[in-house]
Amino acid sequence: MTNAWRAAGLTYIQYSNIAARVLRESLRTDLRAAAAKRDESHVKFTPWANGKPAPRKSETA
Repeated sequence: MTNAWRAAGLTYIQYSNIAARVLRESLRTDLRAAAAKRDESHVKFTPWANGKPAPRKSETA
């Protein structure tokens, strides 16, 4: 038996993101704002060289 999300051609992450978005949109407006805050995420990448964190290069142009 195949999962419905796999049969639709989605990965589990895609399926999970769609389900979470639909759930957040279905909340009452007072709860929707709190749920929207939990939707944000921040990622920090650290380059590594020779087993140690490498210094970041300046991203100014």
